[in-house]
Amino acid sequence: MDHLLVEHVFPSGQRLQIVQGDLTQEKVDAIVNAANRHLQHGGGVAWAIVKRGGPRIQEESDDWVHNHGPVSHAEPAYTGGGSLPCRYVIHAVGPVWGEGDEDRKLEAAVTGSLRLAARLELTSIAFPAISTGIFGFPKERAAGVMYAAIQDYFDQNPQSGLKLVRLTLFDRPTIDAFLKVWQATGLSDLVDSPESQ
Repeated sequence: MDHLLVEHVFPSGQRLQIVQGDLTQEKVDAIVNAANRHLQHGGGVAWAIVKRGGPRIQEESDDWVHNHGPVSHAEPAYTGGGSLPCRYVIHAVGPVWGEGDEDRKLEAAVTGSLRLAARLELTSIAFPAISTGIFGFPKERAAGVMYAAIQDYFDQNPQSGLKLVRLTLFDRPTIDAFLKVWQATGLSDLVDSPESQ
């Protein structure tokens, strides 16, 4: 079961939430997969999505790469949701820590996912903590980049039909890092104290 930790409402009405939960169980229009350029979903969040969503997601991913080539940071791919509760999976390629220009690449992956969701006329989307697992991006730094990208997107697109953006986090160290940066940015007060978990 999802547990809402914090929520911020932007001036234009869109909501940003941090949720403790399982990304593959999110009942939103799209979830974002932290993918590699070739959409080979063999580890981390990507593996969990394909395991839960079924082989069709990998098949559609293979078709995408065959037809469009490797996925860039700024131009995510998308597939159907398979047997997941979501309609779509948006496959965003985050940076590997140490490859250079990581902040810009992560920002591009987040912004590209939001733009794609808008193009698909979606109203809700859930992100994992992109690149913070096997790609090694420091969690607090990733949180700051992701928050800034989402805030900038809604500042520039106040009429966006995208009404809900969730950061769906699972493990305690990631949750703690994202909450720490959230409080430092002054986005909002906590909905529920992490100490009560």
